[in-house]
Amino acid sequence: MIIKMVINMLVVVIRSIILYSLIIFAIRLMGKRQLGELQPSELVVTILVSNMAALPIENPNLPMLMGVIPILFVVSIEVITSSISLRCRGFRNFMSGNAKIVIKDGKINQAEMKNVRYSIDDLMESLRENGIFDIREVQFAIVETTGKINIYQKHHAQCVTTGMMEIEGQSKNPPSVIISDGEFVSDGLNASELNKNWVLNILKKEKIQLKDVFLFTADETGDYHIIPKE
Repeated sequence: MIIKMVINMLVVVIRSIILYSLIIFAIRLMGKRQLGELQPSELVVTILVSNMAALPIENPNLPMLMGVIPILFVVSIEVITSSISLRCRGFRNFMSGNAKIVIKDGKINQAEMKNVRYSIDDLMESLRENGIFDIREVQFAIVETTGKINIYQKHHAQCVTTGMMEIEGQSKNPPSVIISDGEFVSDGLNASELNKNWVLNILKKEKIQLKDVFLFTADETGDYHIIPKE
């Protein structure tokens, strides 16, 4: 009896590992999005995949293929529909809907708010999330297909920028992580267009070894910052 229980536990663990890996692969295949940014079809697929994965784990008597094949099938459908959506605007609008303008020229479009089922409480909460507590500051607001609202403030309420003040300057890319916890980060080197020899020379000049670096960042101009391990 004990041996059977142990075997069943091992089966569940192995199935969990396999299905976990499969779901990670499926989500990666669908693209990088946060949960709140999922389109309706993507949200449906996410819910279906989680339910399908639970079946063979909860019932060891079910074959693994009862979970694997439906997951692959549903994800394949999502990938295909996503590809079609990229090429066909009409299909994309049918699957994901359109963004809706709820404030224009500083005036609330009450009819559009009813269409998207957006209440005053929802609107005010979204404004507060954007750091706006007075609706009179809003010039334009649009509800995206994900349900998120983006806001454009009136001129007098906008933060002052260097462009407004006509201050000249040069735009440059932000620093990249070159070394993380004593190891080189290839993507960071490529993004900053630097090489390992340059970095090693900097470390030599700063009298610090690679293994003792907690964080090393640098930009394309060679401006760097080093944080040693504690």
